[in-house]
Amino acid sequence: MLEPQATSTERIPRLTTQLLEQRSAFLRFLAAKVGPAAAEDILQSCYLKLVEKGPQLQKDESVVSWFYTVLRHATVDYYRRNATRDRAHEQFAAEAPVSYETEVKANVCQCLAGVLETLKTEYRDALQAVDLDGRSVAEYANSEGTTSNNAGVRLHRARKAAAKRLTQVCGSLLGTQMPRLHLPEIGGVRDRRVSRL
Repeated sequence: MLEPQATSTERIPRLTTQLLEQRSAFLRFLAAKVGPAAAEDILQSCYLKLVEKGPQLQKDESVVSWFYTVLRHATVDYYRRNATRDRAHEQFAAEAPVSYETEVKANVCQCLAGVLETLKTEYRDALQAVDLDGRSVAEYANSEGTTSNNAGVRLHRARKAAAKRLTQVCGSLLGTQMPRLHLPEIGGVRDRRVSRL
């Protein structure tokens, strides 16, 4: 004798139970493809698809295989979205220096060149070596025959003096609010002091 077909409202809880029992297997499947953090997000969105499409499933035994198909498609979508986002970021990064960075550098460099000339020689040398030439504080300290701590303090004072002088010389360019200055990492220890000019 044939058993009566379950109605869709009776089948949904049974299908959901079947899939929830397989949750750890689904997570392992996804984590191997996209990593554990993204796997949880993808699984949750696929469970949402189950709620939306569950009544359309014809056979109970096909729900797990159908769900693996949904997971595979979601994985492909995940990589497509990431690739699109990465291309957009790369395109923005390629265009960004052309659009505003050159102008900002030109304006800052005009003011900075004049300001550097007004600073003490040791401050000017510190700023030139570390901030403009890109040397590390330790390299600068070795070239000056001093300790990294002393060079860091000198650099900090030089930055404060330069910021103060920049505000005086080209305050209209910088506006009324000066950015916060952070003392950079010195000898592997980051100084957390923040000063307002």
